[in-house]
Amino acid sequence: MSKATRTDTRSPALHVADSHDLIRVHGARENNLKDVSIEIPKRRLTVFTGVSGSGKSSLVFNTIAAESQRMINETYSAFVQGFMPTLARPEVDVLDGLTTVITVDQQRLGADPRSTVGTVTDANAMLRILFSRLGAPHIGPPSAYAFNVPSVRASGAITVERGGKKAVKATFTRTGGMCPRCEGRGAVSDIDLTQLYDDSKSIAEGAFTIPGWKSDSFWTVRLYAESGFLDPNKPIRDFTKKEMQDFLHREPTKVKVEGVNLTYEGLIPKIQKSFLSKDKEAMQPHIRAFVERAVTFTTCPECDGTRLSEGARASKIKGISIADACVMQISDLAEWVRGLDEPSVAPLLTTLGRTLDSFVEIGLGYLSLDRPSGTLSGGEAQRVKMIRHLGSSLTDVTYVFDEPTIGLHPHDIQRMNDLLLRLRDKGNTVLVVEHKPETIAIADHVVDLGPGAGTGGGTVCFEGTVEALRAGGTITGRHLDDRAALKETVRRPTGTLEIRGATANNLRDVDVDIPLGVLAVVTGVAGSGKSSLLHGSIPSGEDVVSVDQSAIRGSRRSNPATYTGLLDPIRKAFAKANGVKPALFSANSEGACPNCNGAGVTYIDLAMMAGVATPCEECEGKRFQASVLEYHLGGRDISEVLAMSVTEAEAFFGTGEARTPTAHKILERLADVGLGYLTLGQPLTTLSGGERQRLKLATHMAEKGGVYILDEPTTGLHLADVEQLLGLLDRLVDSGKSVIVIEHHQAVMAHADWIIDLGPGAGHDGGRVVFEGTPADLVAARSTLTGEHLAAYVGA
Repeated sequence: MSKATRTDTRSPALHVADSHDLIRVHGARENNLKDVSIEIPKRRLTVFTGVSGSGKSSLVFNTIAAESQRMINETYSAFVQGFMPTLARPEVDVLDGLTTVITVDQQRLGADPRSTVGTVTDANAMLRILFSRLGAPHIGPPSAYAFNVPSVRASGAITVERGGKKAVKATFTRTGGMCPRCEGRGAVSDIDLTQLYDDSKSIAEGAFTIPGWKSDSFWTVRLYAESGFLDPNKPIRDFTKKEMQDFLHREPTKVKVEGVNLTYEGLIPKIQKSFLSKDKEAMQPHIRAFVERAVTFTTCPECDGTRLSEGARASKIKGISIADACVMQISDLAEWVRGLDEPSVAPLLTTLGRTLDSFVEIGLGYLSLDRPSGTLSGGEAQRVKMIRHLGSSLTDVTYVFDEPTIGLHPHDIQRMNDLLLRLRDKGNTVLVVEHKPETIAIADHVVDLGPGAGTGGGTVCFEGTVEALRAGGTITGRHLDDRAALKETVRRPTGTLEIRGATANNLRDVDVDIPLGVLAVVTGVAGSGKSSLLHGSIPSGEDVVSVDQSAIRGSRRSNPATYTGLLDPIRKAFAKANGVKPALFSANSEGACPNCNGAGVTYIDLAMMAGVATPCEECEGKRFQASVLEYHLGGRDISEVLAMSVTEAEAFFGTGEARTPTAHKILERLADVGLGYLTLGQPLTTLSGGERQRLKLATHMAEKGGVYILDEPTTGLHLADVEQLLGLLDRLVDSGKSVIVIEHHQAVMAHADWIIDLGPGAGHDGGRVVFEGTPADLVAARSTLTGEHLAAYVGA
């Protein structure tokens, strides 16, 4: 191979193209940022720190990443832009030196029942091609192995208009891999009819037990009673076979009731449309309780949960079907793929092997490709998104990460750090929002925002090296070397919660006694079986309150006051003080400004360009009618109350004319979890991940449960806030509650009364209890990975 001889003609002087080594931000004002100006070095690892709510995400994601994405979108034609998400230009004066941004955030992956780890990472697509080339017997193209593609057959006549019109007979077939019984979901739902009606009663006697189905309802009960298909005065158990078929399964049929044309259909399809097609999490509590009672989900008996048709399950390579491959632990699947020596598909095997090895490298080798994507934690979802970037040949790209160490055991954090450094060393700019001192320590450049949260933050407190940060005196610098000490004395348990023979997911017939009345911490590497043990094996009774990491649902009309139920007592207090209806004090009901419908802003849609939101001219952004703002409580109107911070509102509703004990209790809980700076009317969509987690914790603290199960409550918490969280956990235990925490943070482990360590590894290498005892015993024994890291943390 000939190679050109290179003569270096560059002069010692800096080339003008090399002078763009900084990303410059001037006058950033997104969310709580206060005219921030900053210069970030390119091709370096920059870590953004600061308390939760200080403005890190506003600067990195909502300003730098958002503007880069917007400018890339503008390079496409207006037609293409019409299909892309519209992004507004961030509130910033100057953004200079931007490069293409690849964002790897913690947004949960879609929870569609047909979305799996394999489908979101393209591993399934490559496996399908592999089986369509090598599988025996051969059943068809890659779509024949896809559980999202149904088999289709059609025949008929088509008219071809070419010269003279001519009718041609045509048949069409497409072989898909979808199981026809469960439609690719892997589970089938059965409706428990006893929860829908009392068969000893007639329809006229009120047989239906479905929420909202009242006897005088024209669209439900009266439609069945007066349809003409059934005898409304006959007990349901006495229906003939024909009546029962019409009652439960009849296809939609037009009927006339009292001169009105209505559509009658069987009870089961009606329930499926009105209840089962909706997101369960978005339902009202009593409706959700009914659905959980009435519907049972069981593994599909036809495909045994594999989601695939019989043909796809029968086609095999060396005795392994695509269903077997997807069920395998990914580390084992990677070994199997390496063992296939087929020159005809060598490029495919190389790419597939590289993708599967990336899973192992990033610490997700314990997953399987058939794992539903909606069941992944925030940290797992973020690492799955990283996989497609690990082997990328792109350089001079800006990678933006949102707390990549979430959900990682201290043992795995070093591996994540190595990946971040590898991305940087390829010539990329890496921006990381992070709280963990282990990741802050590897930064080339640190930007510390604060000094506080919310309105108390939004300024740059420090820029420089990690060593300078330690000496800088900021809240992050002061707490960077904080180490929680082991307790001298631990609490004594008041009882035990017995788990016997737990086999959920990778658990291996685990027997364990969790002590009650103390702070118990369950730990172990990611994928060792912690969540399976607590969420999958402890029955969720009235006495168990579980706070998991599922996302908070809420629109821009939702705020801390509506989410926590705080607005109800406030509205009643205003109504009582002024002798009017409570509905007047809701911006989503009668009190809403008619011009903006209570949104506070008016939106103008500009097609493929970002819509413009302008404060409502009539209510000036206050969201209420002018007449409503004339009513006062304690000298304040409702808009002024919603503009208060939690701390202000706690004092306001604690004493004097505005004293409202119910509201005061909710505000105390919000202050307890460190959200005193939030304003009551701040839209939920503007809250950071850590703030949402604590908001959820504050809401659940109101539930009357004796056992609290918390899933990584330190997620998104600054080092300084962890101290406050430990105080909160202590108060919960001292008040007579039992607190069980899944946690990787060594400060929480050191503070525990009892530790249960699962492992020794992840996936099928875990699922066993490798230690039970006090933190001091774990440190002394150093018999597990957790023990070694905890001993190093406390300096033992």
